[in-house]
Amino acid sequence: MEFLIRLALKALAFVFLLPMLGGIDFHGNFVAAICLAILFSLMLWGVELGAMALSAYLTVMTFGLALLVLVPMWLLGFWLLPAFALKLVADFMPQYLTVAGWGPAILGGLLMMVVSLVTGGVTDAIKARQQTV
Repeated sequence: MEFLIRLALKALAFVFLLPMLGGIDFHGNFVAAICLAILFSLMLWGVELGAMALSAYLTVMTFGLALLVLVPMWLLGFWLLPAFALKLVADFMPQYLTVAGWGPAILGGLLMMVVSLVTGGVTDAIKARQQTV
């Protein structure tokens, strides 16, 4: 249930919020937005998985010395992962979503990250309410 709520809210963000940012255009209907939301979630999962795998590889290969660089990069650059995922979605589905550059991608990624954080809170509240009933 909560997955469907998150999916619908991300789709609404693709339809209404992202086109408000300069440099991001959405062309399509709500079904296309749902497909973009699914693809964005999968891309974000893949990007995070790839970043974690690369971090683990570099940590093992340098006997932990890479952590001196990787930990600050994760703390300061975690917000770039949704931007990269959004840019990948725009590259895979250019007929529905266009992103003009990295500036709009970063802003759109931050917006999608906020939507994910808010929908996580909404779904947690729904779960808590269902447990009390």
